[in-house]
Amino acid sequence: MDADVSDDEADSLGLPLAPVDKNRFQNALCRLNTLFNCYATTCPAPLPAPGLIVTPEIRTQCERYLPIAGITSLFNRLYAAALTCPPILSSTPFHNAMSWADAFLALAPEFQFSPNPARLLETLLDDHNMRTRFLFASFLPNRFYGVIGRYPEQRTYIREWLTSRRGKRLRCLDAACGTGEDTYGLALLLSEKGFSPETIRIDGWTVEPLEVWAATRRRFPHDHRREVLFRKETTTLFEQGFGTSIRFRCVDLTTFPLSLLLSQGEGGIGNGFDLIVCNGLLGGPIIHERAVMNRMVENLSQLLTPGGLLLAADNFHGGWKKKCPHKNLRASFEQSGLNSFEAGEGLGGLKPY
Repeated sequence: MDADVSDDEADSLGLPLAPVDKNRFQNALCRLNTLFNCYATTCPAPLPAPGLIVTPEIRTQCERYLPIAGITSLFNRLYAAALTCPPILSSTPFHNAMSWADAFLALAPEFQFSPNPARLLETLLDDHNMRTRFLFASFLPNRFYGVIGRYPEQRTYIREWLTSRRGKRLRCLDAACGTGEDTYGLALLLSEKGFSPETIRIDGWTVEPLEVWAATRRRFPHDHRREVLFRKETTTLFEQGFGTSIRFRCVDLTTFPLSLLLSQGEGGIGNGFDLIVCNGLLGGPIIHERAVMNRMVENLSQLLTPGGLLLAADNFHGGWKKKCPHKNLRASFEQSGLNSFEAGEGLGGLKPY
């Protein structure tokens, strides 16, 4: 399968992308080119390049001639123009970058073809396919994701828990699902345990629309190898008919109250979920403030059916464990009325009957 997506194909696939008017960027491109030429002719080598070790001196030179704030603002304009949904800028290579050199090194290798940020921007404005790959690489960077089965001990716990659910209908939620690795992984686990497509429903929720698109279609325009492997890992599910049992949607998990979604109407989720898995989010750089974490856990607990189970684990943000220790997350579980316990790599919370 070709990783490039044509304009016509993008329309048919429902990509949340919009045409971009290059003329709206011409003045800014000219100014940025002028700044870069001054930088390139004034500063000693090296200019930003793949593999460069950014020293304080290089960072200072970049900031003097090519302030990162201006470059970030210009690329944020591109994101806003190219997406039909508000961009979540914290995912991008420019967010919190200390200099253009730092942002350059955070780019995917495909986009490190010039030390001049104006040349990169101009190429993206001219080339639809490259722009599509750039957008997906910006908002779905590989550092955010892993493989199916990232939490083997948690999977073992779920497998044992499912023994008591055999023969029953099951509603599951992968909260903060990303591009769907754990969502499809959970479906594979249910299939292994003998559940049939008509007896389960699995929802995957994320705040990022590009993640919903990628998860639903199992496509990654910026990473052909990843797409091929992901489709290979999940082919069995679709052959068995589980495709209709899995649904992805955009939901902000901190919105209060999520219990409003507990309805039988269009887009509703019925009476709630028997199992909610929320991995890689709570206690990390995104959700760590006590009030926000409490609100999110409360939201998730309200979505559980009586006797339902909430599981949360995070192997990605080890440094945050000092800022948001394990006991804080456990306190959030207990405050929301969940009986907490250790479960695999993380915590479990059982909602009383």
